[in-house]
Amino acid sequence: MTEDPNQTLPDNILLPILNSGLEGLPDAVAMLVNHAMLIERQEHLGADPYQRTEQRNGHANGFKERQLNTRVGALSLRVPQVRNSEEPFFPSALERGQRSEKALTIAVAEMYLQGVSTRRVTKVMEELCGLEVTSTQVSRAAAALDEILEAWRTREIEAVSHLVLDARYEKIRYNGVMRSCAVLVAAGIRTSDGKRTVLGCSVSLSEAEVHWREFLVSLKQRGLNLPKSITSDAHEGLRAALKAAFPGGLWQRCQFHLQQNAQGYVPKQSMKEEVAADIRGVFNAGTLVEAEQKLAKAVEKYGEKAPELSAWMESNLPEGFAIFSLPEPVRRRLRTSNMMENLNLQVRRRTRVASIFPNTASCLRLVSAVLMEISDEWEDSKAYLNPKHLI
Repeated sequence: MTEDPNQTLPDNILLPILNSGLEGLPDAVAMLVNHAMLIERQEHLGADPYQRTEQRNGHANGFKERQLNTRVGALSLRVPQVRNSEEPFFPSALERGQRSEKALTIAVAEMYLQGVSTRRVTKVMEELCGLEVTSTQVSRAAAALDEILEAWRTREIEAVSHLVLDARYEKIRYNGVMRSCAVLVAAGIRTSDGKRTVLGCSVSLSEAEVHWREFLVSLKQRGLNLPKSITSDAHEGLRAALKAAFPGGLWQRCQFHLQQNAQGYVPKQSMKEEVAADIRGVFNAGTLVEAEQKLAKAVEKYGEKAPELSAWMESNLPEGFAIFSLPEPVRRRLRTSNMMENLNLQVRRRTRVASIFPNTASCLRLVSAVLMEISDEWEDSKAYLNPKHLI
């Protein structure tokens, strides 16, 4: 059979069941999953097979055989591979790794034991989690995984040229009350090969300065030296912590967040597109002098019809100009914290299953497991920046 993802379901997908009854179900499911992964690879590449287009995101690179144990039996899968892709490809039909899957099931089991989950039948929970849902079994499983994740979170950090910081929030039960806790994440660009790596993570009650400072100090204790640039948003707690932990560091305020923040000062809906275009013009300038000139014109332009916007632009947009101190080839990828967007999407894909974590340790366990696997993929993929521009 020719494996063409443009076709509908394979004609022979039901043959295993027709020939062998329910015993053929694993083969039928394997065919279905293989077909779904082909479609997903094509969507990732953005081009049909053998299609020549400048917009394609990499090329198909054969298949990797994989055996996956499921509740319907063992599935013999052919996982599509991709080369020269901007972002790593991994079919969503498969779990990305055993660590994150185990962390997720432990979180679900903990919720059940503490009464967070609405499920009441132990048998159902055991089938869902793949482990005995007793406090002893869950504690043992958690302890074994925590040892691995703690070793990763405290590992020595290789030389990093550029640092990117971000935070997201997860719902956690704290002292019997549901709280939104901050998950702090640090990623960097390795000086040696230009590849991305997740440096670490932490779960705190907020993004207060003390929490960011403790997190940054822990990174320094593991070997992180002052990077050439630090990109993040402008949260006051983070800014204060950066001044304390990395005094004199080159801080780049995320231009994407600046663009979003600016919209809050636009007095009319009809002006928003025009304002966004003007700000893009400032940020896309070729030099610092040109950016400052364009900013001055924009400030003057909106001085009368949008005075609050004009004042905000004058005082805030220059915080996005640090990037002009870096070599031109690295500016586009370091002027925002967007490299964290895909990372956050993958983390959210797993944490939303848990919904509300029973404690901070459970949240940290799952987030760490997902980030560890993402970091492994980043370090196995091609360079994010050319190493010659990082020296």
